[in-house]
Amino acid sequence: MKTSPKVIIVGGVAGGASCAARLRRLDEHASITVYDRGPFVSFANCGLPYHVGGVIPEEASLLLASPQLFHSRFRIGVKVHHEVTAIRRECKTVTVKNLLTGEQFEDAYDVLVLSPGAAPIRPELPGLDLPGVFSVRSIPDTREIRGWITQKSAKRAVVAGGGFIGLEMAENLRHLGLEVVVVEAGPQLMPAIDAEMTAPLKKHLQKHGIDIRLNTPLAGIAAKNGQLVVNDAIETDLVILGLGVRPETTLAKAAGLTLGQRGGISVDAQMRTSDPAIFAIGDAVEVHDLITDTDILLALAGPANRQGRIAADVIAGRDSAFRGVQGTAICGLFDLAVAQTGATEKSLRRAGITDYERVYLHPKHHVAYYPGAQTLHLKLLFAKPDGRILGLQAVGMADVARKVDVVSALIQKGGTVFDLEEVDLCYAPQFGGAKDALNYAGFIAANHLRGDLPLSHWNALPEGAFLLDVRDEDEFAAGHPDGAVLIPLPQLRDRLSELPKDRPLHVYCGVGQRAYYAVRLLQQHGFDARDISGGWITAGMMP
Repeated sequence: MKTSPKVIIVGGVAGGASCAARLRRLDEHASITVYDRGPFVSFANCGLPYHVGGVIPEEASLLLASPQLFHSRFRIGVKVHHEVTAIRRECKTVTVKNLLTGEQFEDAYDVLVLSPGAAPIRPELPGLDLPGVFSVRSIPDTREIRGWITQKSAKRAVVAGGGFIGLEMAENLRHLGLEVVVVEAGPQLMPAIDAEMTAPLKKHLQKHGIDIRLNTPLAGIAAKNGQLVVNDAIETDLVILGLGVRPETTLAKAAGLTLGQRGGISVDAQMRTSDPAIFAIGDAVEVHDLITDTDILLALAGPANRQGRIAADVIAGRDSAFRGVQGTAICGLFDLAVAQTGATEKSLRRAGITDYERVYLHPKHHVAYYPGAQTLHLKLLFAKPDGRILGLQAVGMADVARKVDVVSALIQKGGTVFDLEEVDLCYAPQFGGAKDALNYAGFIAANHLRGDLPLSHWNALPEGAFLLDVRDEDEFAAGHPDGAVLIPLPQLRDRLSELPKDRPLHVYCGVGQRAYYAVRLLQQHGFDARDISGGWITAGMMP
């Protein structure tokens, strides 16, 4: 009979908690102990900004499970305020320190699972240790932030970093009535997605009173006259550091475990480290990007939980493997959602992948005649020539998650833009269209691959390109690029003689539909015509 192992898990949030509970379901007789240096395990750290802002009023709502629940329901020993400080691989023991008493002791394992997570980035800059400067990674962090805001009757806040956590904190501080400045070192918000897809987000945040300062790295913080001063220029009552996270690899590195090129713990598909008795999961590990075929760091709760389950399966003797990641993620800010799945152009270029194409479209989330239709901004990336879907980015006030989730599932199954043409989605006027926005994305991409719709892009037009605007006169008067020639679509057949046949025509309209009609017409009259993808709306999004 197989002997059940003694398993120690380091870290009890997301992956660690999932691993412990799954392992108990698979092996009733295994000895399972979880050590966590914090005061809580299995808490919803994605909800922390919303507790600061009062959207989630009760701290207890963030606590998904307690040590008592783990013991009573699963007979799993959970020790909070206990930090594992060293691993002795040769004798399979860990050194544990009780942070409340200072006591240290050794504990032996058959299998060790590392789930230490990631630590907030705190660069070596002056003033980051001043009172009133906070990171957002744990429930005690939220207590300190809320307490400081109340104690100081805070009216102003600076958020350093324009990624997920930084912007979620900016939104929630605005909910509390604070004036908020976001300083971002790069030229765009949400550095993980392509720059043009952040343009609607920036406008939306500014509309809600957030001061966005791009190309403004955090240089330092000083205390003057009872205030904090950021970069010698911005007075504030508190500063939130949202500069990203780095994998927590101190234990692994000290134990001699192999790290990857990105600095995370290197693991195989079964979540084993370079030591077969030690597994690692969650934000601390490097994971395989299925689209770019590269190893990356990805601090997301979904993959961490799945990795915990995989590790538990393997420990229990099951043949399981982690398939890799697509990076599916979403962020909601003042009712605007920004989401992605699969690759971005940035990640494709970093991986040296050039044989792809992109299309932009700006459909309504449901039929325009039904009240409340909202504009969606979509960017679809696909491989040439087979049309395999590589990624989708979406921004809008409604139905963003559904669009991205559908494409995520198609990517997982190797779907193509030809599949997207045929995807069978719900239709009623208040939910979508008989031709869904995703169908339209498939139509455009498939038309391009079939040769029916040559494409060009605003940020890749040749110098001196012939620009043909097929909108109406009033639309043209409201804004157009220098040098554009206006021939409204209804007049195009009668004015073909005005167009050159010895050079490409780059055709655009408002969002792309009329330009498509024009390109089809022009091609069949012998012109070299190309549709500028996404039309004039996309032009306004380009950096």
